This record gives sequence, structure tokens and C-alpha cells, in this order.
Amino acid sequence: MIIAIGSDHAGFSLKEVLKKHLEEKGYQVNDKGTHDTNSCHYPVYAKAVCQSVLSGESEMGILVCGTGIGMSIAANKMKGIRAAALSDCFTAEATRMHNNANVLCLGERTVGPGLACKLADIFLETGFQGGRHQTRLDMITEMENE
Repeated sequence: MIIAIGSDHAGFSLKEVLKKHLEEKGYQVNDKGTHDTNSCHYPVYAKAVCQSVLSGESEMGILVCGTGIGMSIAANKMKGIRAAALSDCFTAEATRMHNNANVLCLGERTVGPGLACKLADIFLETGFQGGRHQTRLDMITEMENE
């Protein structure tokens, strides 16, 4: 599986930890930047990761900023992206099973590296349940198209 990953300066260190973790687990990681801790604008990297997911270049995306919230707001502006800012295992599993989220957003200032890696594992390994949940996703798609 190919995972697009990106961060701003506030999430750079955690992005690097996640990248190494994912590569060790056998994922191909498509790093969309940033590549250092110089101040930058998170929407640039949210867009790059989301475009990679939407184009099919990558199957899923992971975004990291200070809290994960800015990245999730920016990512969810892209039609077809379902991004979730997560900080616990239950919601990491539920957002995949019920919402078929395709972008995980994490905060370097709110989630430690060990938990971040666990959340990424859960997010990437959990499947979508479909059924009544697909009906709800279809309703969201309809909202996007209005």
C-alpha cells in the first residue's frame, strides 16, 4: 500500500517518526513535505497529500501539524476527502469502519510518537463496513455536489 504523508513545520518531527514506522511495516511512503522545521503553511501540504489520494497515486494519506485540526479542516475542503483528526484508538477504528476516512490527521503537540504509530496502524489496517454507513457517505457526497 502506498501512503502519502505530509506535515507543516509543527508536525515535521512526528511525520519523520511515522514515515520510518510505516516503511518498517512494509508500506511505500510518498513524502509530500515539508522537509524541515522552517515555518510554512499547512494547507499547501494538505492539498498535496489529498491530491495524491484523489488521483490514485496513493491509497491513503496522513497529515501532521501541531494539533491535527488545521490539517483536517484544509483536507476536508477537497471533494472526495474524508479526513479525521484523531487522538484515540476507538475513533481511529470507528472513522475507518463507519466513515471510510481516507486521510488521518495527527497533532505533534497532542499525540506522542508511540500513540501516533498505533493510530496509524489501526487507521491503515481497519476496513470499511459499508451497508448503512455507505448510505450516509452517499448523502455526504450529495452534499459535496450541491
